Amino acid sequence: MARILVVDDEQKIREVIREYSEFNGFEVTEAADGMTAVGLCKLNDYDLIIMDIMMPKLDGFTACKEIKKLKDIPIIMLSARSEEYDKLFGFELGIDDYVVKPFSPKELMARVNAVLARRQGSSQPQSQVLDFGGLSINIAARTVTVDGEKVDLTPKEYDLLFYLVENRNIALSRDKLLSDIWGYDFFGDDRTIDTHIKNLRNNLGKYRDYIVTLRGVGYKFEA
Repeated sequence: MARILVVDDEQKIREVIREYSEFNGFEVTEAADGMTAVGLCKLNDYDLIIMDIMMPKLDGFTACKEIKKLKDIPIIMLSARSEEYDKLFGFELGIDDYVVKPFSPKELMARVNAVLARRQGSSQPQSQVLDFGGLSINIAARTVTVDGEKVDLTPKEYDLLFYLVENRNIALSRDKLLSDIWGYDFFGDDRTIDTHIKNLRNNLGKYRDYIVTLRGVGYKFEA
């Protein structure tokens, strides 16, 4: 049974999410603010977090950063704010999805299931470490090293790099990357992928050119 932490300062929203989550077979823990959520993550393991942004004591973005320092837990952000800046900022922090209030509880559960399925799929064991010169990629361990030095990536940057590598030498459109990595018809635009590619290249240093831009199409990994 997957364990979900629901973090929102509105009790009614927590109750609705709990009701639908338990109906879908999940075990639910609640928190009314980000500080409590961080404390719970220090003490317990969760399979997924659903977290509001605007909360007392500690906002969702700050709580997300603190939790990511502790554990790699997938996070779905809830917010009444639909500005693209907030969405992109959230994804750069490593969140897995962004849901704008008011939302459909059924759609939220579909997204929860999609995120859990992606995470479970990415945790399946791989039989090999992939080496491309000084760039070494261990998909099973979710580690990347550049000339022997470990590189710290956000969860989405790991997912994007692994997907590119597993489909190396294949042209991948931005739409396909969004669909296959985020797992549904994404609400954003090409800049979401471009931002993640830019950050990923910066982390790869002198091996940044292994990620090739295909003008008018998308990207491919070529080493």
